[in-house]
Amino acid sequence: MTYGSDAPARGMAAASQRLADGAGAVLAYLWSGWGAVASLLLFCALWEWGGQYYGPLILPGPLATFQRLGELLASGLAAPELWISARRTLTGLGAAVLAGSVLGMLAGRSLTAALVSRPLVTLLLGMPPIAWLVLAMLWFGMGDATPVFTVAVACFPIVFAGAMQGARTLDGQLTDVARVYRLPWWTTLFDVHLPHVVSYLLPAWITALGISWKVVVMAELLAASDGAGAALAVSRAQLDMAGSMGWIVAVLGLLLAIEYLLLEPIKRTIERWRAADAG
Repeated sequence: MTYGSDAPARGMAAASQRLADGAGAVLAYLWSGWGAVASLLLFCALWEWGGQYYGPLILPGPLATFQRLGELLASGLAAPELWISARRTLTGLGAAVLAGSVLGMLAGRSLTAALVSRPLVTLLLGMPPIAWLVLAMLWFGMGDATPVFTVAVACFPIVFAGAMQGARTLDGQLTDVARVYRLPWWTTLFDVHLPHVVSYLLPAWITALGISWKVVVMAELLAASDGAGAALAVSRAQLDMAGSMGWIVAVLGLLLAIEYLLLEPIKRTIERWRAADAG
């Protein structure tokens, strides 16, 4: 009787604790954003100083840039172009993340495959993205395929190297324990291998994300008639410096949004797992 009467109370206490832990994690995440906000404000202060020093014809200040960006958004010109760039970026990045993660983990589990793939990855890392862009223009012409391919091939070796390093450093004793206890392959994969490998993959994904936006804007500027890169080229041709800076700020804003709203929560989840495992 006592046990039965205490069960609802214990359940409510456990639910309250989970709710408190979740709220604490959300508050900690929001509080940690103040550091990012402070760094952005410092950057804007330096930007304003540079704008006042060089003049609006060379470097428009933050206020003029954001006003021009607001006009582009209000007119309906910016959103479609940014969506085209985001679609191309995420398509190429997704292909690179998928292929690089899977192939890198497979290569990391085989010494022979790691030795064979290492010089190829070095060559791919050393290949300038502009060279891939020129080849893609010859192969695919003007269209979505050129920027998507350029992004994928520029980001693939970064993700591949991170996945391979994570697989190479996996603790073999954990794998042996899983084999001894005859754990199902999916349990071994998701509870033993992936948490460790993802801790190596996340920095590679974040690096690839930054590269992907730079590559897609460059590809659109040279080999596309739409997208943020093409709009940036038009602003440059019209000597609209505030518009050019506005397009750059819009692209950077999308980059930060994807990193902090998508990748950062995944990163914090992995870090909490590693801290709990170490404890």
